[in-house]
Amino acid sequence: MKRLSVKLHLITWTTTDDPPAGGSSLEQLVPACRSGDRKAQKRLFDALAPKMMALCLRYTGDRPTAEDVLQDGFITLFSRLDSYSGAGSFEGWARRIFVNTALMHLRKTDALKLSDDIEEARKLFTEEATPVQKMGYRELMALIERLPADARTVFNMYVIEGYSHKEIAEALGFNEATSRSKLQRARIRLQEMIKEQEKK
Repeated sequence: MKRLSVKLHLITWTTTDDPPAGGSSLEQLVPACRSGDRKAQKRLFDALAPKMMALCLRYTGDRPTAEDVLQDGFITLFSRLDSYSGAGSFEGWARRIFVNTALMHLRKTDALKLSDDIEEARKLFTEEATPVQKMGYRELMALIERLPADARTVFNMYVIEGYSHKEIAEALGFNEATSRSKLQRARIRLQEMIKEQEKK
């Protein structure tokens, strides 16, 4: 029943909606959510859902899958509220849950089992251009969603979430050199897609 209620609420907003304004900080909502206060839970959901949906889209690349990951992430979040110690921002704590939920989904679908040829990976270490600076946020996010799953995941974790290559390698089960090569592959592919758009 909890899963269904989250899903039903999920379809009432889109990522173009503005986050709910006013009200208590996320940290102040946590005790009420722990005690089962439905209004507090809804306010927490409304405050986090747009940002976490954007995160899920970056990892999965399509909206239906992102909605499933978002739903699973909120179920995990609400079931683990007792483990939030209050140290650090609640949103940062929540983001880790949604990143991990997205990674679990990608592992289940074998999206991260793509391997790079070592020689090919070495060729990818070239200096990064900066045409990205000319693009808007939404345009860039749309291109990131089109990256291959493994490169997109590493790009999201390193560039957007701020994980180190060591942390990425440990989370995804490969070595740091592979993490670096996938990041570089993502950057090169993004540059190619940006150039293709500029020609249109």
